[in-house]
Amino acid sequence: MPKTILIGAPIDNGQKRAGCLMGPAAYRVAGLAREIASEGHGVEDWGDLALPDLKPVTCPNPVVHDLAETVAWAEILMDKVDDALSQGGFPIIMGGDHSLALGSAAGAAAFAARQGRPLFLLWLDAHSDFHTPLTTTSGNLHGTPLAYIAGRDGFDAFPPFPAKVPPHRICMFGIRSVDPAEQAAMQERDIFINDMRVIDERGIVAPLREFLTLCRAEGGMLHVSLDVDFLDPTIAPAVGTTVPGGITHREAHLVMELLHESGLVTSLDLVELNPFLDDRGMTARLMVDLVGSLMGKKVFDRPTRSK
Repeated sequence: MPKTILIGAPIDNGQKRAGCLMGPAAYRVAGLAREIASEGHGVEDWGDLALPDLKPVTCPNPVVHDLAETVAWAEILMDKVDDALSQGGFPIIMGGDHSLALGSAAGAAAFAARQGRPLFLLWLDAHSDFHTPLTTTSGNLHGTPLAYIAGRDGFDAFPPFPAKVPPHRICMFGIRSVDPAEQAAMQERDIFINDMRVIDERGIVAPLREFLTLCRAEGGMLHVSLDVDFLDPTIAPAVGTTVPGGITHREAHLVMELLHESGLVTSLDLVELNPFLDDRGMTARLMVDLVGSLMGKKVFDRPTRSK
């Protein structure tokens, strides 16, 4: 695997519950760089990005908030992720709320397009995030990145997405909270929607392997966007949008081990960690452990902790 490049994205503008801006610091304290290095990978920390100067932007939907800030973050993240990939690196974007994916996925798409390779997207999240700035009723732009990536209208304030990702290259995994308007929009497209009903019936492995097989067959690059609320809140409480019935500790590690074995992942988001809501750092440590599995750590490598 190429050298890992850590990019801090202390973004709190995409939602209204303060705390996600502390996420990058929490990942560092929880030992993310050390975990990656322990699996034999080079790692470089590019520090935290700073919000650039804001441009005047408008949106006809009056409930949308922090639009100029969200656009600015998207632009700088697009450039940084593209830079990291262009240098042969494996970028991990430490968030920050999920609006950061507006920029991180755009950077990955721009790089993939220059390489003449298709970008695939694995969305590990309780929510579909398929609203647009025009359809959102909360005004929270962390609920819009997947719509931007898929090419929905309504993102006039944002840079044009470099190469929209067609539905068959998008896989939602762990979904269990979808607004009716989002559901209607998704049903118009042929996106792989593996909600918890699908996972309960088919298990984790079969649907994920099917998607990875398609990615490999098309020579794709794979951007993974991992939201803390993908996980069950009993094991990952540090998120402002908890939804019961999420992925278990064992299932989450299995997903990451399968992704490692595939060798397809080229960039990763870690989003929605709110350390203010955590219980003695348990969520941050679990997220770091999951990155360890993505980097090649196996279950039998993990020492049993003393009681």
